[in-house]
Amino acid sequence: MRRQIIQLLSLIASNSYIQGFLNSTIYKGKLKTVCVPGLNCYSCPGARGSCPIGALQAVSGTKEYSISLYVLGFLMAFGIFLGRFICGFLCPFGFFQDILYKIKARKIKVNEKIDKPMRFLKYIILFVFVILLPIFLNNDYGISSPYFCKFICPVGTFEGGIPLVLGNEGLRNMVGLLFGWKMFILLSVIILSTFIYRPFCKYLCPLGAIYGLFNRFSFYQMAIDEDKCIKCQRCEQVCNMQVKFLSSQNDKECIRCGDCKNICPKDAIFIKYK
Repeated sequence: MRRQIIQLLSLIASNSYIQGFLNSTIYKGKLKTVCVPGLNCYSCPGARGSCPIGALQAVSGTKEYSISLYVLGFLMAFGIFLGRFICGFLCPFGFFQDILYKIKARKIKVNEKIDKPMRFLKYIILFVFVILLPIFLNNDYGISSPYFCKFICPVGTFEGGIPLVLGNEGLRNMVGLLFGWKMFILLSVIILSTFIYRPFCKYLCPLGAIYGLFNRFSFYQMAIDEDKCIKCQRCEQVCNMQVKFLSSQNDKECIRCGDCKNICPKDAIFIKYK
């Protein structure tokens, strides 16, 4: 319950611009120059801050800059301090997937032979759509599109596209094939999230890919007291991210949700800070 409360508070804090929802507008105040730690669309009517992935593409896609030192520093700071704790506790779209997974339906555990290679897809998306394309694929004015946001990200469709289109007749008249494609991705993620735990986080999210790289080195660490552990494997059985916890407590896929810690019969799992 504590985790769900933190997730809800994070969602509210990231999307507290109520006037945006009422008027189908976007907040453009000074706070929008600051990134939030989770994946939360800039174009969401309630968004108070910027999405770090969107900001990274926006700066990389201009002729003046090829990389944003501010965004990189921001991501590194949160990664070093928390790692993928952000995915488990602070990301609004992660919270949305958690809610969908609670829907009563037959749960599917993806076979390891399929699951393991698919986990690398988010790193390919990060490298190609977030970094390479915005830097090298520019128009005549030296400006590039935010390719991940434009062609893949279901968060933008859910938080920004749908509310703005519903509240703005002009935007509704402009809806075309691209919006249809983005709706297809969103609906696919929604449907899959009722059967598979956090499919977007596991296979598609470039922000999770970045934070995952810091898991083994972050100040926030999961650990096992070997003197207490009886190797019952309940920690691995309960892990919805399919982490082999006994051999890799701070695996890059671990979102630090705490389910393993809560189920341990010997209280052998604990959190430590470097």
